[in-house]
Formats: sequence, C-alpha cells, structure tokens
Amino acid sequence: MPSTVEQLSPSRVKITVEVPFADLKPNMDKAYRDLASQVQIPGFRKGKVPPRILDQRFGRGAILSEALNDALPSLYNDAVVDNKLSPLAQPEVEVTKLEDGELVEFTAEVDVRPDFDVPSFDTISATVDAIEITDKAVEERLDSLRARFGSLDEVDRPVEDGDHLIIDLVARQDGEPLEDANVTDVSYEVGTGRMVDGLDEAVIGLSAGESKKFESKLVGGPLKNEDAEVEVTVKKVQVQDLPAADDEFAQLASEFDTIEELRVDLKRELEENGRAEQANAARDKVLEALIAEIDVEVPEGVLKAEVESRREQITTQLAQAGLTLDQYLEEIAADEDEESDEDEPTDAESFWAQTEKRSADALKAQMVLDKIADDREVGVEQDELSAYLVRRAQASGTTPDQEVQHMLEHNHIPEYMSEIRRSKVLDQIVAQATVNDSNGQTLDLGLPQPESAADDEAAEGDVIEGDVIDGEVEDSTEVEGQTQEADTEDAKA
Repeated sequence: MPSTVEQLSPSRVKITVEVPFADLKPNMDKAYRDLASQVQIPGFRKGKVPPRILDQRFGRGAILSEALNDALPSLYNDAVVDNKLSPLAQPEVEVTKLEDGELVEFTAEVDVRPDFDVPSFDTISATVDAIEITDKAVEERLDSLRARFGSLDEVDRPVEDGDHLIIDLVARQDGEPLEDANVTDVSYEVGTGRMVDGLDEAVIGLSAGESKKFESKLVGGPLKNEDAEVEVTVKKVQVQDLPAADDEFAQLASEFDTIEELRVDLKRELEENGRAEQANAARDKVLEALIAEIDVEVPEGVLKAEVESRREQITTQLAQAGLTLDQYLEEIAADEDEESDEDEPTDAESFWAQTEKRSADALKAQMVLDKIADDREVGVEQDELSAYLVRRAQASGTTPDQEVQHMLEHNHIPEYMSEIRRSKVLDQIVAQATVNDSNGQTLDLGLPQPESAADDEAAEGDVIEGDVIDGEVEDSTEVEGQTQEADTEDAKA
C-alpha cells in the first residue's frame, strides 16, 4: 500500500495513501453482509439479499461509504507504522480520490512528535532536600505507635486542651437550624482546629452535658463561608491513656526487646521514607531539568485540546464542590499553612495561564520520554505490567483481579504500557544524572541502569511490545503527559 508524507511543519504532516480497490474487498463484503442482515426485501430471506439488489435499493455510494469507514482506521495505522510517525492527536482524514473498482486515495493531516535532540543524561543535575531525622520526629513516631495501643478514658471534669470529646454541633441562621449543617456524636480532639473556627475556644471549660454558642463561618455545603451561630454540646470528655515508653511496650508492640532498639528501628523507617521521598523528588527535578534543555514546542492544536480538557474538568469539579474559581483562589490565599515552591495564582487569568503552562510542560515531558523509549526500544515485561496492576489496586483499594478486569473492559492496556515505559525511562535518566542533596552530598538512589543491547536481545522473547495491543491511550497528569484526570488540587499545586 503506497503512502507518502509531506511535512507541513515541524510537528504536522500530511499522509497520502493510495489503496488498490482489490484491497477493500473484505470491507466491501462486510458492508454488504451487514446491510443484508438489517433489511427485509420481498422475495429474499433476511441476510441473503444479493449485492446488486442492495446497490439498486440503497445505492452503491452507501456501501462504499460504509466500507471506507471500516477500512480507513487500519489503513491509516499501517501508513503511520510504515513511515515511522508518532501521532499526538486524531487525524483529519479526507478521501481525495474514489475510482470505483480501481483505486481509493485519502489524505490524513495529523500533529506528530517533532524531531529533537536529547542531551546526554550525565549532563543533567538536580538538588533535593537532605534527610534530617530529629529526635523529635522519632518520638512523634513512637507516640503514634503508643496511641495505637492506648485507650480513651472518660473523665468527670471540665474540658482541657488535648482532650478527646464526643460532641454535637448545630448551626443556625436567624434562629433556624440549617439542614446538612448539623452533626451528632462526632469525635474531636481539642486543639487540632480541624472543625469550625472558634470551636476550641468554645469547649474549653465545659463539662459533659453543657453547651455553648459561638459565631463562626460554615466550612462546607451550599452555605460554605457564610456566617452562622453554632451551638456545641459536649457529651463526653475523654483523655488518652498511653502505655509507658519502656521495654515492656517494645516487646508488646514490636519484635524488639528494648525501647531503645525500637527507637532505632523507627529512625530507620523514617530514613527509608526519606529516601523514598528523595527518589520521587529526584525524578521530578531531573525531568524538569531535562525538558528545560530540550528545544521543542508542543503542537498548538494538541496543547489547545489539552488546556480545554483541563479547563472543563476543573470547572466541573469546582461546580460539584459548590465553588466558583474566585472562591477557590480566595481559599488558597487564606490558607496560611499551605506551602508551595511557586507563587500561587491570585486571579482567574493567572490561574488559567498557570494551567496552560503546566499542560505544556506535561505534554513536553511525555514527548521526551516517549522519544527516548522509542529510540532505546524499551519494552514492558509481563511481570512489570502485573506489578503495576498490583500498585493500582493498593492505591485504589481494589483487588488486582478487579484492576485486570477494568483494564480489559476499558481497553487501557496501551495507556498502562505507556506509563510503565515512561517510568522505566525516567528511572534510567535519573540513574545517570547527578543528584545532590541540600547538604551537597551526591546521592545513590539505587535506580536501575539502562539495559545493554545484549540484555535487550536476551529479554526480547519475554517483552510485550506497546504496539501489539490496540486501544485508547490516556496519560496521567504529571510526568506521564496528557491529563484526563486533572483536579483542582493538581491545578493549584
């Protein structure tokens, strides 16, 4: 099947494909069979109507149109593979020549991954936070473990800071209770500030059975941020009774004989968690440094579609939360505890500008990782796909079998394969890059080095190639590329 490619721009091509009419015979036969099975014509059994009768009744053009609609996706994919193209979007297809019985010609214009150079990975460097495990952090971890073995004991005295309460809350406006703004028998630890403003101050000094009213702003529902009169009733006052941090507790709560051995192990766990956080931060920082050195632009049409998709999803999620964008941005600005490495947007214009930039960065990262994966012929082994499904199951609270079923039902195999390939490539990049911590120490993150050509050949028989299985491709929000799941937290991060 001859095809030619015209380069319209660095990131857009026009494919012209000529198809001998004989190659369409299977599609024509199928079109005739499908139509014959759907119509009832006097003198013929259903499904047995001859093609010439169908041509007379419905016109040859209708059959040709149905056959072409059936054939074009496969013909287009074949042309893409033959010309080694990497499409980034759906093509714009036009049939330009139709000579019945002789020839069909069609063109397909599509945005493709442009050609670009990737720098050597060992020239990339990044810095991540150093691991600092303080005695206080170890004691907090120990206290958390003690709390799991502790108990809540009821006391007959006024509420003090740190007490655990059982309370009722009733919110009113103009003396009328507000629907969906009342809670009963809710647990609350005084001093955490995790409920309405003013609650901690209101309960201090109350005893079980006593109530107090105070003014506050509602924190959820359709009346969020509106002023209301809140009445709290203390139903039970409890204090947490923690076991002593001694050798007896260490033997009860762990495999260790002494409390000092337990502390050492807790410190080891904190260090392991810190190294995992360093590895995740290194992946992000190295990828940012890599794409910053690559001179390539995301195709305008691809970026526009992605930004529109994110805008629609964010707007929908805000509406579902009962918020406007302005209200959402006000909440971000008012959150004094939130920390961010970049300036948060303060108005709608800067918010959407930031969304567009993040979209462009994500798409560029996808293009870079996919190019490297293609150039290095990175494949995905069966056990890697299995491990990926297990991780998804753990994250979503499902079983691996349920994840497999979901993957097959929704044809997510290409998407998952792409994510695994990109993750493998990124690990290889980070392994060769220079990663230092904030103290200047060069880190060994224990990531796998790139496979050698001999290793690739040895593993070839066990590799599931990404183009074996057809299906839709959806990419996750951050490193992996195009997002179909951007939420408002992602947008503000």
